[in-house]
Amino acid sequence: MKVEFKAVPLELKEANAFVETLHRHHLPVHRDKFRFGCVVDGTLCGVIQLARPVNRNLDDGRTIEVVRCCTDGTHNVCSFLYSRAARIAKEMGYQKIITYILESERGTSLKASGWQCEADRVGGGSWTTPCREREIVSSQLSLFEQKQKYSTEKKQRWVKSL
Repeated sequence: MKVEFKAVPLELKEANAFVETLHRHHLPVHRDKFRFGCVVDGTLCGVIQLARPVNRNLDDGRTIEVVRCCTDGTHNVCSFLYSRAARIAKEMGYQKIITYILESERGTSLKASGWQCEADRVGGGSWTTPCREREIVSSQLSLFEQKQKYSTEKKQRWVKSL
């Protein structure tokens, strides 16, 4: 039997509640440009959120970043969300879509959706810069002890030209 995926619009509050409940290592976002979910048999089984690129060097007005992709584990939902996000972004006039995954992740859904790994060992580490030092203290940690505000694992940047 073939499973039918349906894209549905979501409010930021709905998407963030889903991410807070199910995402393995990230907290909900404070804001985004747009987001939508994937419904199977009337049940929300995944969400994806897109925003301006976090890296200001990539924020050229023609690039958008997937800042959260979260599912309940339903097979192929990630691939559906990444593919649909790229299609919507293209329709909106974006020329490039990017996302980051942890180095420990394989990127199977991204490969299946036609994305390519553009860079390894990026991001992660400290947010401290010479002009703006940041000290991570216990008050900056999530209410959920297993999720820190800033991930320290290096990442891979994946990209798809639209």
